[in-house]
Amino acid sequence: MKLFKDIESFNEYIGLPKPLDNNIDIGYYDVPAIRLKSEPVAIDFYRISIKSNFIDKSVPGYDPQNTKPINAAFFNSPEIGGGWDMEPNFNGIYLQFSKKMIEENRFLFKNYYNYGLHEPLLLIEDEEKEIRMIFSLMLKYYEQKKDNFTVLISYVHVMVSLVESFYKRQFSTNIKQYSPIISEFQQLLMGYYNHPVNQIPAVQYFGDKMGLTPNYLGDIIKQITKKTAIENIHEFVIAKAKEMLENRNDLNTTEIAYTLGFEYPNYFSKFFKKQAGLTPKEYRLQYNKMLQN
Repeated sequence: MKLFKDIESFNEYIGLPKPLDNNIDIGYYDVPAIRLKSEPVAIDFYRISIKSNFIDKSVPGYDPQNTKPINAAFFNSPEIGGGWDMEPNFNGIYLQFSKKMIEENRFLFKNYYNYGLHEPLLLIEDEEKEIRMIFSLMLKYYEQKKDNFTVLISYVHVMVSLVESFYKRQFSTNIKQYSPIISEFQQLLMGYYNHPVNQIPAVQYFGDKMGLTPNYLGDIIKQITKKTAIENIHEFVIAKAKEMLENRNDLNTTEIAYTLGFEYPNYFSKFFKKQAGLTPKEYRLQYNKMLQN
C-alpha cells in the first residue's frame, strides 16, 4: 500500500492544488478535477474533510438503486490505509496538517486523531453550517498566513474542537448504534478473570480484542456510561477483589493480588484503599466481624 509522506505528494495523487505550506493545507474540493476512485493508500499526516451530498460506492451495503447521500466529516490518521469510490455529485472542504504542526501546537491534539478506522461523523444541518463558517475564516487567514498565522491556528483549533464536540454528540445521541460496543466491552470485562492473568485489565486489551483503538473505545464508553473506561475497569477489579476477600479464605491478600494481575502486592493494597477506603486486610477483617455479629 502506497504511503504519502507529505501533503504535496498526496494532493498531486488525488488532484488537489499544491499546498501553500508544507505543514498545513486548506481548500475546497474541485470535484471534476479530483480522483474519484482509489485503491487503499495511507498518509503520514492528519486530514479532516467535510462532504455534503456524499455517496461512497465502496462502503458495505452500497445499493446503486437506493443511494442515500450523507453530510459528514471524515478523519484520516497517519498510516491508516483506506480506499474510496465516490459519486461525483458532492461538494466539500478539507483541512490537512502535519505531525510537526501538532508537535509545535499541542493544544491542537484531539483524542479522535487516534480513532483509527471508524464510521463517519454524520453532521446535522446546524453543525455543518457552523463548520463551514469557521472554514471560510480559516481559508481567509490561510491565504495570508504569513501575516496572520496565529489567527489561522486559532481558527484551526476551533475547527478541530467543533469536530470533537460533534463526535460526542453522535456518541451520546445514537445510543442504539453504540450499545453493542458497550455490551461487548462489558462481556469481555466480566470474563477477564475466567482464565489466569498476569496483569490487571487495561483499555488497550479490550480495544485489541474488539478491533478498536483505545481512544475510540474509551470515548464511546465515557459518553454512554458517563464514566471513563478506566473507571469502569477499576470498579470491576474492586468488585472482584471484594468478592475474593469475602469468599476465598484459602488465599491471603498477597495471593489475591497476584490472582487479580497485580505485579506488586503493595500496589494492590494502595489501589484497594484508594477505591474502597480500607486496605484489603482491613476490609477482610471488617467483613468477618460483620458475619460474626
